[in-house]
Amino acid sequence: MPATRPSLLRRGTAALAALPLLALAACGYGSQAEDGAADQAIAAGAGKTDGLDSVRIGYFGNLTHATALVGRERGIFQKALGATRAEYATFNAGPSEIEALNSGSIDIGWIGPSPAINGYTRSNGKNLRIVGGSASGGVKLVVDPEKIRSLKDVKGKRIATPQLGNTQDVAFLHWIARQGWKVDAQSGTGDVTVVRSDNKVTPDAFRAGSVDGAWVPEPTASRLVAQGGRVLLDEASLWPGGKFVITNVVVSQRFLKEHPKAVEAVLRASVETNKWITAHPDAAKASANEQVKADSGKALPANVLDPAWASISPTDDPLAATLGTEADHAAEAGLLRKPDLRGIYDLTLLNKVLAEAGAGTVDDAGLGVR
Repeated sequence: MPATRPSLLRRGTAALAALPLLALAACGYGSQAEDGAADQAIAAGAGKTDGLDSVRIGYFGNLTHATALVGRERGIFQKALGATRAEYATFNAGPSEIEALNSGSIDIGWIGPSPAINGYTRSNGKNLRIVGGSASGGVKLVVDPEKIRSLKDVKGKRIATPQLGNTQDVAFLHWIARQGWKVDAQSGTGDVTVVRSDNKVTPDAFRAGSVDGAWVPEPTASRLVAQGGRVLLDEASLWPGGKFVITNVVVSQRFLKEHPKAVEAVLRASVETNKWITAHPDAAKASANEQVKADSGKALPANVLDPAWASISPTDDPLAATLGTEADHAAEAGLLRKPDLRGIYDLTLLNKVLAEAGAGTVDDAGLGVR
């Protein structure tokens, strides 16, 4: 008998109330989730994977989740799953996706580091595992060039971040501290005023002059540049080798235990998708934008799409060391107690897929299942 699961959650408002600060999405635009039946034909004669009728895949409909966008649009996930139907749910915020994962409404998902950390620690390490990487980069400090001409000019200004305690908020607070400036993390007041502003409204706030800049992910950063903003700092420049995690692949521990072949199939498709994106960047960009249009009803214009795409790098490596560093930065800012992340990773299946593909295996930085 195929496994049965609850119907897809429509809203994650309960999760918003339940999860603490760091659960906020790295690039979220709200909390609405939507059903999405697989839109690629199943190959004739294909067999079911792990006996499942379907595998439910969650992701955000923006470019930092390019692997999911392209893998869906090109039917790569469906091909890997055979006669097991790939079904999709798009989310606007990390808390709702974590709630869907916890409830069994989705099985596997693409998500930012902050909600992954919080989803793991809040459940005392019992609900999810990070099983793969997806993307690095795509975060910038964009400013009004009439008000801010150098990094030292940020002092005394109003700078937006997506939400209190989210991935970009933590990164900006850490950067402020490195400048020797003081800001109260909770209120956002101090030598710099940190304005927590949803990515949907930040461009309007920037246009109106109510914020002088923003530390934000793509495509919001490129939207601000299209409005006359200037990139003052690319967060990649602050990380060794210019790499830091922005999106990972997570799975519920129960699904991983019961259906490892299905998880392996999705990871195999993820690796194949990232390889195709790297080999065909222009075609991949168009594919991702087609899926953005299908998910949101509106494609990104070229003056936003092109620079945003260029700043995001696909990666199978979850960049585990940077996840630990991001958690440390949040603890240093006083936004959470230092979490115990041991066991958050299980890269066994990913490394199996990579080895079979003749690629190098990846490391869990000591945070894997033992």
